[in-house]
Amino acid sequence: MAKGKKIVFYCQNCGYESSKWMGQCPGCREWNSFVEETVSPQKSGSLYASRKEKQTPVSLSGIDMDKEERMLTHIGELDRVLGGGIVPGSLVLVGGDPGIGKSTLLLQVCRKLSKDQRSVLYISGEESLRQIKMRAKRIGEFNENLKLLCETNLGTIKAVIEEMRPDVVMIDSIQTMYDEEISSAPGSVSQVRESTNVLMQLAKGLGVMIFIVGHVTKDGNVAGPRVLEHMVDTVLYFEGDRHASYRLLRGVKNRFGSTNEIGVFEMQDKGLEEVKNPSQVMLSGRPLDASGSVVVCSVEGTRPILIEIQALVTQTNFGLPRRTSVGIDYNRVNLLMAILEKRAGLQLGNCDAYVNLAGGMKLGEPAIDLGIVLSIVSSYKNRAVDPNTLIFGEVGLSGEVRGVSMAEQRVKEAEKMGFTTCILPQTNLEALKGKFKIHLAGVSNIRESMNYV
Repeated sequence: MAKGKKIVFYCQNCGYESSKWMGQCPGCREWNSFVEETVSPQKSGSLYASRKEKQTPVSLSGIDMDKEERMLTHIGELDRVLGGGIVPGSLVLVGGDPGIGKSTLLLQVCRKLSKDQRSVLYISGEESLRQIKMRAKRIGEFNENLKLLCETNLGTIKAVIEEMRPDVVMIDSIQTMYDEEISSAPGSVSQVRESTNVLMQLAKGLGVMIFIVGHVTKDGNVAGPRVLEHMVDTVLYFEGDRHASYRLLRGVKNRFGSTNEIGVFEMQDKGLEEVKNPSQVMLSGRPLDASGSVVVCSVEGTRPILIEIQALVTQTNFGLPRRTSVGIDYNRVNLLMAILEKRAGLQLGNCDAYVNLAGGMKLGEPAIDLGIVLSIVSSYKNRAVDPNTLIFGEVGLSGEVRGVSMAEQRVKEAEKMGFTTCILPQTNLEALKGKFKIHLAGVSNIRESMNYV
């Protein structure tokens, strides 16, 4: 081994560092996640070698906020998730399954920004210039404000960014970048961490907006150390089946906006198209007068979305009933079925139950509890719920229906979509009386709500 280098073991899941191999990581409790890497000790003072001017503390009142703080991408759904546009000097991480549309979306952002007379640098470590041009021709026409670079050496990339000083930089992807001073292979924990650190310093120091694409693991998390997500300003995840047409862009971390916003896109021949009205898309093709089908309202950030919940309850052929849920937390479905057995007297112990959230979405808001309960009751009794009825409310362990936030926005969305009845918690009903033409039915427990099935 070269003099001055040492062996260090890193956890691939969380980035925990150890001088020896361990079977279980003390940080994240993951088994067999340590990998061996050779690192070189950093030279003394090299961290601050590039700082030529002495930094002095300033007060909040001395910071100038007059100039524009956000840059619009002119893709409404993306701007919504980012909190109103891109903040100068921010570092944005975009993750998602292979083939779901990460690179396509970033190339569309490059096209919009370059047409807005912004200088954009697209750096690819996975595709050649010809491959990028083939994808760009499918999206549309580009102008000279977009520059392409196929490079994986971090030193070269840093020099180009410092010389060119573009407004926006796209890195595709962070797992292909490498620093020559680190002996480990590209994509390793130390390489990903160091590459992200260099890009973060460039973004903050030059005021450049940088987007980086991150590969994901089989569990759907960004590959590499967990510290990667802590270093960036914003983390965006693409969700959805790559074989389906609809994609969800969800913000799971955002230092400059809400972390609950989602953007809805549809994959078409010319790239990703915005879906302006997700409720209409999610409800298209739903069966009418079918048992087990109800419509609920969930709020993602500031946007209410109507979506269909389907349930199928049948007699089991075995001694152990089967429970399956798609798009909804499995344990939450089991809990609600236990409440139905205990508080409503339904005998579900000898029934298989399958609950599905239509449209390929994933929801975890408690406000859809009442919809899950009524879909199960509807399928169990083989009676359909009125298709013009919207349902929302949180269900407690005692069988009570609790109030939810943003009830007025939910009812307003239901009225806009043509629903005639809304079943909601009694506590929310008191504040909404007389505000809407839609019929509001308040319930205080699940036994009352079962009268509508």
